[in-house]
Amino acid sequence: MEAKDVDLIKTLVDQDAEIKGLWEQHTDLNKIIDKMEKKGFLNETETLELKELKKKKLAGKTKLQLLLDKYK
Repeated sequence: MEAKDVDLIKTLVDQDAEIKGLWEQHTDLNKIIDKMEKKGFLNETETLELKELKKKKLAGKTKLQLLLDKYK
């Protein structure tokens, strides 16, 4: 996500509950994904979970971007 988008999100978080929820979800998923990727080895279940988390993060990011486009 671009720096200007992150700045816009930070200004809108207090005004738009949907943006706030999506941003919190995005940052939480990012932390989980980073932690999983730092593991040396992922078993099959963890690999599938990581793929699902990435899909969920991307879907949320897409929704967030659509909302941000309304404010631009």
